[in-house]
Amino acid sequence: MTTTSAPPPAPAPASPQAPQGTRRRRRTVPGNLRLLLIVLAAAAVAYGAVGTWTVIQHASAAQDVVSTSEPLSLAAQRMYQALSDADVTATTAFLIGPNVRLPARERYAADIDRAAAELTSLENATTTSANPRLVRSLAAVAAGLPVYTGYVSQAQTQVVLGFRLTAGSLMQVASEEMHLTLLPAAQASYAQENAALTAASAQATGLPWIVVVLVLAIAAAFMLYRAQRWLSRSTHRVFNLGMLAATVALVVSAVWLIGSFAVARTDLQRAVGHGSVPAEALAKAAIDTQRARGYQVLNLISRSGDATFVQDFQVVRTSLGPGPGTLLGTAASSSSGAGAHWAAVAERDLRSWYTVIGQAYALDSKAQYTAETALVTGPGADASTAGFARVEADLAKAINADDAVFRSGATAGRNAFTGLDVVIVIAAALMAGGCAWGLSRRLAEYR
Repeated sequence: MTTTSAPPPAPAPASPQAPQGTRRRRRTVPGNLRLLLIVLAAAAVAYGAVGTWTVIQHASAAQDVVSTSEPLSLAAQRMYQALSDADVTATTAFLIGPNVRLPARERYAADIDRAAAELTSLENATTTSANPRLVRSLAAVAAGLPVYTGYVSQAQTQVVLGFRLTAGSLMQVASEEMHLTLLPAAQASYAQENAALTAASAQATGLPWIVVVLVLAIAAAFMLYRAQRWLSRSTHRVFNLGMLAATVALVVSAVWLIGSFAVARTDLQRAVGHGSVPAEALAKAAIDTQRARGYQVLNLISRSGDATFVQDFQVVRTSLGPGPGTLLGTAASSSSGAGAHWAAVAERDLRSWYTVIGQAYALDSKAQYTAETALVTGPGADASTAGFARVEADLAKAINADDAVFRSGATAGRNAFTGLDVVIVIAAALMAGGCAWGLSRRLAEYR
């Protein structure tokens, strides 16, 4: 009896092997998608962080121009003008004699009060750690102001008692205190505050960080474009809605950023060029006008026969103008609207006043002191006092007009940044969220 063994079982058919390229694709595409998601999310965060920080810095500088730097610069300017006018008013009143007219006394008191008020506002806004030089300048004004008013008060008392010679000596000491201590310190304060205004304006309109943000936006847009092209080839889908939304958010925020910055830069530059620059020139012109008037009065008080006051006046006249390159010439060429009009009127009235000043110095050279005093201090419409008042009023109106141009432009420039930081943050969040949603849907196809 023979036995036969069963045939061996047939081998199971081999399962079909996936092509090698497909296996590699299934291994690499999910990894590439995850890497792409990380890169795009990082780009969105970088764009949002740098863009938001830049906008906040520019907006803060623009706000500082409007609410801090410009008001403090104006306060320092007014303090200087008030001190200078107080000195001119006091010395002119001394020449009139014991029967000083009430308007002159009221003007002197108002000048001192205004200078003290502006000094207080500047001191309240300044700390020792902020600007030590400014603090020292303000301290010098604070220490010298009561000294000056004390000498003036003593001189006025001596005039009432009939001691004109003693009063004249006291007025000279008071004027020296003003011109050697108070006015230089006040001018230094104004220079410091004006420099702070210029720095804030430059920061608000500066380009470097805005360029960095735009470079980041362009780089992110390029990465989004290349990523969508790669996805289109890899998945055979024309659009990825999430990444398309991210691209739209980026483009809209970048265009908004460019538009807002362009508007802000234009408005702030107009505020500086047609407001701050001519207003500064006009303020210096007003100060030089007061100096010219002061030299007239001091020449009457001293009676020393020295020609330095005439020479000092000629130096002031060369700086003041009118004419190209002078303070009034600069203001007239850079002002606009009402500011340009009043600057032109000031030039006209200044020429007329120069004629009267020349007549007064001519009388002084001939020792015709009574006629000179009447021409310098008299109340007539053709006297030097009236000419000085007209020029001073013209300059004040021109300064106010240019200040209005500055405030309007600076406020518009500040407002151009309103809400821009929120737009950048929302755009960055939409970019990151859109990329995450769009790529996660593609990742789900490989699970």
